[in-house]
Order: sequence, then structure tokens, then C-alpha cells
Amino acid sequence: MIATFLRLALVLTCCLIFDVALLAGEVYELRGKVLLEDGSPIREVVPVVFLEQSLSPFTLHELVDRGGNFKFKRLVPANYRIIVSVPDWGQMAQSIDVGPSSADPKRRVYVELTFVPGERGTEAVTISPSQLAVPEEARDEYRKAIEAFGKRKKKEGVEHLQRALEIAPQYSRVLNHLGTIAYNDRRYAEAEKYFRQALECAPESYMPLVNLGGVLLTLRKMDEALQHNLSAVKRRPDDPLAHSQLGQAYLGLSDWQKAEEHLKRAKALDPAHFSYPQLVLAEVYRLRGEKENLVRELEDFLSHHPDAPVAASLREILESLQEGRGDAPKD
Repeated sequence: MIATFLRLALVLTCCLIFDVALLAGEVYELRGKVLLEDGSPIREVVPVVFLEQSLSPFTLHELVDRGGNFKFKRLVPANYRIIVSVPDWGQMAQSIDVGPSSADPKRRVYVELTFVPGERGTEAVTISPSQLAVPEEARDEYRKAIEAFGKRKKKEGVEHLQRALEIAPQYSRVLNHLGTIAYNDRRYAEAEKYFRQALECAPESYMPLVNLGGVLLTLRKMDEALQHNLSAVKRRPDDPLAHSQLGQAYLGLSDWQKAEEHLKRAKALDPAHFSYPQLVLAEVYRLRGEKENLVRELEDFLSHHPDAPVAASLREILESLQEGRGDAPKD
């Protein structure tokens, strides 16, 4: 039973959805603070905080005030990625679940982020001539798409993306965005096509590279997925998604040691990441018959994702394991 359930749980690493809360119309507020290591706010420049909903085109951004505070209202329950960008200093990112278990009685979720200047700066790349040649009209359509997604007007946002692509078929950012939407809608073959086109138009671009690595995993094209995710980790060794996907590729190829190495790295970089590295690690330990490690990863997963769709079933499995009624069977 445990083996069967963990396989099902792994499928849900791409499906962090809170259906019950959404149907109930619950919305939350995220209040955060960005501080330096000494506890003081950043005074020299103005940080910008971007909020991205995992597995959704939804994105918002806010300026941080002089006290280091930021706020996002009317958020649906989901996993979000907070990206703090400080001009000339670099950027950092952290994931967080917004939902019933993380909120106070007034449905407010609080987070404090410690920014280390220069710790994770942006990658310096050469922009291809094809991207420099994208007309302003197409860029304007892309901006309108992002604005629509921020208002949760998905259909309108997609229409703007399609218009941008009609104007500039080589617009890699738009191709990548359409690919992520197709992926989230489980149109995986279409997503693969978009990501490949985006990478062909801008080989220096990182996002279509790591996204192609992800959809190839879903399509079980493991050898190719391994190569793309190896390239992604080499390009951005501090990206938890790249390490998580590389770990999944190694697991799919039965290299449990390397899978464990990269999944641990993903978890260290972002413990609440939407790719659920703990569940994949749990599967590694199940295959190796390591019950204590399996229990540890399930407990860690639940500490970060208490409202996830699989949480209740995982708690039942944990109870069974901890009471000695279950084991970690190998195949």
C-alpha cells in the first residue's frame, strides 16, 4: 500500500491545488518583510518583490517600503514563489504555501526574508539578435498579458501572448510562457513544442531550458531529460527546480545515489518548493528500504505543505510506519 501511494503522490508533484478552499472562495493576505542579516531594512536602493503562483501564470509585484515591508492581498490558497530583486545587489527566492494551516484567524500569512547582497545574482548572458529585434508592439502585448494574469484573467492573457507571437514569432519569452500554460493544463506534447521553439529562438535563455527538462520528465523521455537538466544545473547551480528535476531524472534511470544528492540540494535551496523534493526523496528511500529516512522526508514534506492534496493520506501512512504497522518495501 505504501509503495503504491508514494507513486501516486509523486504524480502530484505537478499538482499543488487546493480545490476545496478555492470552491469556498477563500482568499488570503501575505505580509512580508525583507531585511539584511543584521536585521535592518535595505535603505540604499528600493527592492522589488515579485510573487508567482506555482503552476499558474499568475504574477504580481510590489515595491518594498523603507521599513522592509510588502503586502499582497486576495491570494487564493496555493504554493507561491517570492522573488526579491534588489538593483545592483542581486536577487533571492523562497517558496511558501498560503493556506489555512499557515494563516492566522484573519487569513494573514507572515514571512520574513533575509537578503544577502550578491548571494544569488542574476546570470550574465548575451542576448541573441533575434530577441533584440522583437518589436515594441510585441513587447507591449506581453506586458498586457502579464497584467491580465495578475488579475487572474487567463483567457485574456493568453490572447495577448498569441498576438505578441503573431507580431514576433521568434519571441522566446512568449513561447516559454505559452509552454508553461500548456504544461499546467497538462497538454504536455504542446508544451514540449513551445519550449523547444523558445530555446531555438534564444539558446542563451535559461527558462525554456529548465522547463524543457521538466516536460521531458513528464513525458518519460529520461535520457534527454537528464541531459537538459544537467545543463540547467550547470547554468544555474543555485536553482532548486533544476536540482529537483535532475534528481527525478536520476531516479527514473535508477541512479539512486545521484538522485539523493540533487534532491537534497533542491530541498536545501528551497524546502517548500512546488516540485516536492521530499516526496521524491521518500521514493528513493522506499526503494532502498530505509524506513527512518522515508519517515523523515514525509514529516518534512508535511511541515512545509500541511494543506497539500496528499497531506491527509500521507499522515495515515506516517502513523502506520511510526506504529510499526508498515514498512518501506522494495520493489
